[in-house]
Amino acid sequence: MSKPVIALFPEASFGSALNCVGIAQQLQRQGATPVFLCHPGFNGVFTEYGFKEYQLPVSPSAKQQTEETWQAFVTAHLVHFNQTPTEQLETYVAPTWDAIVDTAMQVEEGLQTLLKRIKPDGIVLDNVIMFPAIANAGVPWIRVVSCAETELPDADVPPYLSGMAADDPARPGFERAYLDVTAASHQRYNRFRKTCGLPPLPDGQYLEASPHLNLILAPSAIRHDRAAPLSPDRFVFLEGCVRKEARFDPPPLPVNEGPIIYLSFGSLGAIDTDLISRMIDTFATFPARFYVNVGGFLESYSRVPDNVYLGSWFPQPSIVAQTDLFIHHGGNNSYCEALYFGVPSLVMPYCWDGHDNGLRAAQTGTGVHFQRDRWSPQMLHDTMSTLLADRHMRDHLGQISSAMKARSGSRRAADAILQTIGISLPR
Repeated sequence: MSKPVIALFPEASFGSALNCVGIAQQLQRQGATPVFLCHPGFNGVFTEYGFKEYQLPVSPSAKQQTEETWQAFVTAHLVHFNQTPTEQLETYVAPTWDAIVDTAMQVEEGLQTLLKRIKPDGIVLDNVIMFPAIANAGVPWIRVVSCAETELPDADVPPYLSGMAADDPARPGFERAYLDVTAASHQRYNRFRKTCGLPPLPDGQYLEASPHLNLILAPSAIRHDRAAPLSPDRFVFLEGCVRKEARFDPPPLPVNEGPIIYLSFGSLGAIDTDLISRMIDTFATFPARFYVNVGGFLESYSRVPDNVYLGSWFPQPSIVAQTDLFIHHGGNNSYCEALYFGVPSLVMPYCWDGHDNGLRAAQTGTGVHFQRDRWSPQMLHDTMSTLLADRHMRDHLGQISSAMKARSGSRRAADAILQTIGISLPR
């Protein structure tokens, strides 16, 4: 019997991409052949882990535009990252949905061709929008929700991207505003779906639940109670899904004492060099060792304290496993890795589901939520000291970590995927 081919298609973000790597690693261990469909700009990301890549066939001009304009898009919106989630609806969320719809339309023809060439037995889609070629490919497709659980709407779950509690009195106003600002892109997207033979989606929604299988990254400790429970036949909670990485040994520092604190705001957040510079200045007077992911902006930092190490990339699961505190942007992958390794989170979100995860960390006793532009050096000092000394939180996180590791989210994902496509392979 030939090995089943599973095509994984993450969105153009490292959180989703690396989450899919963890699933692919387990699929490979169980005898399947995972391959990756890549957006322009992600060439080489998956080959680093030993997987075959297929680049989405787009025109050279579209490829150049995708690679160059996305960073320019984020840089232009940097000023909006200090806004409230409600304020960001018009300034950031609406333009982002416009760009996402543009991408889905641009790659449709090439994606159809690519899927006919690969002939996968199943497709894993870790994205926020449906690409019609996937729904029309004639094989089971699996949706992965690697953003916050709030992506799946429910009356008792906070509204997606809101950063508010489910019972917040401002909820109706946020939901109305969300529908208003997304109306134009949503109507455009539904017209596109119609031309591809797909039914329209409800207002504000760009991706339907899979009729086959839906995998949700959120572990039990941060899960929401729902007014309408999700069917366990179609919705599987993974208890996180952490990829295997080579061990990272933190380089010794000139001042090499104290706990290890890791800072990463993700590939997009690294653009905010002013914020990171301000934090580095504060780190200089705190008794700890700091490892800071600055992405492609190493040259932006001329003064580095003796207790700080700057890197353009870290094998995150490996360093988080050795960390005493993780400062991050609330990306769901980062948050779930912190939970998986039992590490407190100091969440400083700038956009998207980071707002939802920041509040959820505070609600569940797994971290603290900071606004990016409303802190002082003393506040940061005090918060880091409190989180490092909080034994109750540490014990709570230790229990969460043990439960997540015992259930192996990547194995649950691989088992469910193979069962969905009708393949039985040894574990």
